[in-house]
Amino acid sequence: MKKIVIVGATSGIGEHVAEALAATGWRVGVAGRKVERMKALKEMFPDAVEWEAIDITKQEAPRKLLDLIRKLGGMDIYFHVAGIGFFDPELEIKREVATAETNVVGFTRMVDTAFHYFRNVGKGHIAIISSVAGTKGIGEIAAYSASKRYQQNYIEALEQLARMRGIKIAFTDIRPGWVRTPLLDPAQKYPMIMKEEEVVPMILKALNRRTRIAVIDRRWAVAVFFWRLIPGRLWVKMPIHLSRPADNKSEVELAAHDAAD
Repeated sequence: MKKIVIVGATSGIGEHVAEALAATGWRVGVAGRKVERMKALKEMFPDAVEWEAIDITKQEAPRKLLDLIRKLGGMDIYFHVAGIGFFDPELEIKREVATAETNVVGFTRMVDTAFHYFRNVGKGHIAIISSVAGTKGIGEIAAYSASKRYQQNYIEALEQLARMRGIKIAFTDIRPGWVRTPLLDPAQKYPMIMKEEEVVPMILKALNRRTRIAVIDRRWAVAVFFWRLIPGRLWVKMPIHLSRPADNKSEVELAAHDAAD
């Protein structure tokens, strides 16, 4: 029976992936900050799900992750979904720093813990949700796009390190485009938007196949291909505008993952 730990599993894509895997016979460890959602998952799949309340910005998060792994009886895949994102063209410092603390510092804290665990057991699989936003620096979501580039580069560096050390760890970087989640205003139009029920099967396929980089979906793969061809000196002159929710809230989920965790 395969065992996966999903950090950021209490809403959105993370929660749906947890449900799908638990329903098909996986042992699933779920972590996040929304205790009631985790309790509900445990009630739905009492023999398949274990949970632990984890805030990845806290120093005790690695210890709690190891506690969850023990509850689960081991871990074959670590899946990092937790993150936050803000539409922040005014560069509000509190938001920019919070994004870095979660998507960079918290991310590093948890992925490193998983790396050490797999190094000790001899093998494993680390998968993350990053974003197509990590392809280029995007002005209106500066901290978010930069943090996603960091995640992509960090996973690449860990893969190199694992190979240098002879550690059998596979790595998967899932890069979604716009996904319709509760944080996106249903009345707004977003480019090439996808539904969660469309995205989850693609994520499951990437996990099962251990795909190294999975851009979701094909339309976004084409867009990213052409983004990469644009020289930096030209890119910075391009006015890239993103849609905002109609209620004028600044928080916007850009990467199909659990922004609350």
